[in-house]
Amino acid sequence: MPRKQHRRDYDARARKEAAAQTRAHVLDAATKLFLRDGYAATTVAKIAKTARVSVETIYKTFGGKPGLVRAMWERALAGAGPVPAAQRSDELQAQATDARSLMRAWSRLSGEVAPLASPILLLIRDAAAHDREMAKLQAEADRARLARMSDNARALVKFGIDATRSRDVMWLATSPEMYEMVVIRRGWSVDQYSELIHQLLVGALL
Repeated sequence: MPRKQHRRDYDARARKEAAAQTRAHVLDAATKLFLRDGYAATTVAKIAKTARVSVETIYKTFGGKPGLVRAMWERALAGAGPVPAAQRSDELQAQATDARSLMRAWSRLSGEVAPLASPILLLIRDAAAHDREMAKLQAEADRARLARMSDNARALVKFGIDATRSRDVMWLATSPEMYEMVVIRRGWSVDQYSELIHQLLVGALL
């Protein structure tokens, strides 16, 4: 490869990596402030100051507060691992040989994703009462979660489990309100929360 082309490729990679780091840093700051102070009280200026970037950078990258919260939600749904949680869920479905072990695996995955996503979904829910954009995002998040549970439910049909019932049970078990009640309000550990989901699924569907 010619030296100039190599240099251009290197510079492009460096800029992309720097942009990704800045984006992650801004989302970290936004998540901290939104969850601590609430949606209305958190301003783009506060987030920019905390992240040590310009207000213009945030608007250019995210388009303002609604875009920031959307990006927070999307990042949380991916989970904590290098492979997105949705992809891992699909792989679990493909590899499953019995319903009980699949429910156990899903429960563990919920225990990974819920601590990241549920506080953000609860933030969206509370803000939706007074903000039109957050109301739209709440409706979108609800549809997305129901679609994921519908997909999960179809994987259980081969084990003789009714798809509609399993979809609705999983919809309930993975709701942010469930996480709020047992972890945030009652102080359960994430492991206890994950085990509760497993018990709910097994008890209601097997």
